[in-house]
Amino acid sequence: MALNTINSPAIGGSCTRHGSTGTVSLSAARRRQGRILTGAGLALLPWLGYLAGTLPPAEAAAWAALDALEAAALLTAGTRLLRGDSRHRAPAAAAAVLLLADACLDLATAAPGTELATALAMALGAELPLAGLAAWLASRRT
Repeated sequence: MALNTINSPAIGGSCTRHGSTGTVSLSAARRRQGRILTGAGLALLPWLGYLAGTLPPAEAAAWAALDALEAAALLTAGTRLLRGDSRHRAPAAAAAVLLLADACLDLATAAPGTELATALAMALGAELPLAGLAAWLASRRT
């Protein structure tokens, strides 16, 4: 798998840090966080196709663009985090803001009933916890 190749140094628990001469040991928590971000970014990719195929064209373009930006930020932050690259902070911050905006827009535009319940479940179960993780990672110096 391509991501396995990109992130192969982190699989063994150490990697070369960008701009550094040595290796840095990645903790199990840091690997798990990187995998969560990367996995969430990958999960958004098929969702983009679903949105494009089910929504009216104008709405599909807007929602797919937002989710594509989220996916790019999550994948960038996650793969950098797995490599021990401290440059994961900016894309993690971008992901946090985009996920928060997505949750707010989903809730604001959902019709009462099942659609609102689904938006609330997605916000509380996925978007806001992921945004919190991304914001926390963006704020950490290490």
